[in-house]
Amino acid sequence: MDTLQISSAAARVNAGMTQDEVSKQIGVSKNTIINWESGKSEPTISQARALANLYSIPLECIIFVPKETN
Repeated sequence: MDTLQISSAAARVNAGMTQDEVSKQIGVSKNTIINWESGKSEPTISQARALANLYSIPLECIIFVPKETN
């Protein structure tokens, strides 16, 4: 069975949270959330777990936008 995956931004929106709310909940800056959602950086595994817990979804359901290589 395939696992449904959604972007971290979609997971946040689905949870009804703003980037500012998420940043305060997990102890990072709002810019950090923006960078994760845009693929400029990635969370640590513990930060990704915190996001999954905050969004009430399994970790394997969250994907982070890959960095573009040009």
